[in-house]
Amino acid sequence: MDILKRIHREITPLSSQDSFLVFDRVKDFFDYPVHFHPELELNFISNGKGIRRIVGDSIEEISDLELVLVGSNLFHGWEQHVCTRRNIHEITVQFHNDLFGSAFLDRRIMKPLKDMFIRSAHGILFSKEETEILAPRILRVSKLGGIDYFIELFSILYDLANSRNQRLLSTTTIHLNSFENNDKLKTLYDYVQENYANKITLKEVSEMMNMSSVSFNRFIKKRTGKTFVEYLNDVRIGYASRWLIERDLSISEIAFLCGFNSIANFNRVFKKAKGRTPSVYKQEFSGIKRVL
Repeated sequence: MDILKRIHREITPLSSQDSFLVFDRVKDFFDYPVHFHPELELNFISNGKGIRRIVGDSIEEISDLELVLVGSNLFHGWEQHVCTRRNIHEITVQFHNDLFGSAFLDRRIMKPLKDMFIRSAHGILFSKEETEILAPRILRVSKLGGIDYFIELFSILYDLANSRNQRLLSTTTIHLNSFENNDKLKTLYDYVQENYANKITLKEVSEMMNMSSVSFNRFIKKRTGKTFVEYLNDVRIGYASRWLIERDLSISEIAFLCGFNSIANFNRVFKKAKGRTPSVYKQEFSGIKRVL
């Protein structure tokens, strides 16, 4: 598929201490590229007739209302296509693939949830009837806080797991290389997570990996599709996008805290990664809620 050439690995703002992350936004245009990430994602769209949904090898035009669960590392995206609507409401819920541990999911009462997470490797489209029933709860969830927020999202997932007329989207489970499945990449991931705020040179990280600079560059490019600088910037932008939402700091303060020594470079890299400037991004996602 030609689309494989433009897929990228998204670094989400969801930290290891978070449970759920909700993006609640109204927009006029879908331009975010097809991507994948280890986190599972529940995506609700209303007033989006004519948008094209891509999940694995499934490419379909959507109707006015839809709700989809995308599994870990399954590539996905929604494109404007022939949609002429304005004020499209999109709510995206992301959560870690290990949020509910195996001991918990192995309980008899959790079987529907466990089975749904397994099926999500193909992407799941829920029925219009079920989406209409759950829509008011999904629309309210970003207004909740604390334990009510967690319980309501868990309840929505459990109700979806028990719903009828679910449809698998991708005929195959298309998983791209992930950092968690390779020891060397995991070593690199951990190192960058601990040092992203500091200057990290290619020579330094190559030596840490016991590889020459040439071999290391070839290694990371083959497994992630990115150069080391591009990967490092992805991590830094992931933190920056989170802090733009969470923290009452200036854009320049966030840029330097995330390891950028130039505000101009930060703005350029951020816009390339997110399709918008840091200030616009902060305005768009001002309604976000988070559980720590």
